[in-house]
Amino acid sequence: MFIDSHCHLDRLDLSPYDGDFNAMLSAASERNIQKMLCVSIEMEQFKQMYAQIAPYSHIYASVGVHPLNTDGQVVSVDALLEETKRERIVAIGETGLDYYYQQDTVEVQQDSFRNHLQASAQSGLPTIVHTRDAREDTLRIIRESGDAEVGGVLHCFTENWEMAKAALDLNYMISFSGIVTFRNAEELRQVAKQVPLDRILIETDAPYLAPVPYRGKKNEPKYVVEVAQCIADLKGVSIDALAEQTTANFHRLFSKAAG
Repeated sequence: MFIDSHCHLDRLDLSPYDGDFNAMLSAASERNIQKMLCVSIEMEQFKQMYAQIAPYSHIYASVGVHPLNTDGQVVSVDALLEETKRERIVAIGETGLDYYYQQDTVEVQQDSFRNHLQASAQSGLPTIVHTRDAREDTLRIIRESGDAEVGGVLHCFTENWEMAKAALDLNYMISFSGIVTFRNAEELRQVAKQVPLDRILIETDAPYLAPVPYRGKKNEPKYVVEVAQCIADLKGVSIDALAEQTTANFHRLFSKAAG
């Protein structure tokens, strides 16, 4: 089976399914996507997001604030920990640093990132990290505030091998999205070749970044198969072997989702 390890189900375009969330899930199931991790990006919408996925035992969730959604506010460790008491909350995040879009919020982003890492350490739940144009600070803050025993994942990875290797050394997995299928992503494909198979996750980041041949369309969980096929080809393994290994990796990292 396949697992979409990072998607935003509350933000999907359901118009192809006449607004029917269950029909979208059925389309994913038909392609053997049997679990999904719906990732939080802001506390204001967290409860609504959770209510949407709560009835579905195969959908898990995280709690956190995306670095571009801090709005000058730093979520507290206690606020994050309170939400981890809910069923099927398996991770903290997504959090991290994004200097590409908002260089004027660096301090707030860093403080928020530290709080997420502390909540991860206290809860034992891994951290989902977004990073863009902030390689050194991302790794430094993980080293300073993270718990290497808990670890996490650099999601939608687009950085170089040096950063991937440093993250692996910090007990982080590397997750690849549809970007790895893009024609101009040869450097990223070379990184994927080097990341050990037992440290890789696959994701859609839906509704964003649909893989080839669906690039330009709204993304959804069923397209994680295309990401899997690309990684399988790069690693020289069958797609079934890739699915089995990334499923095992997901359950090892997000241990509350195992079983």
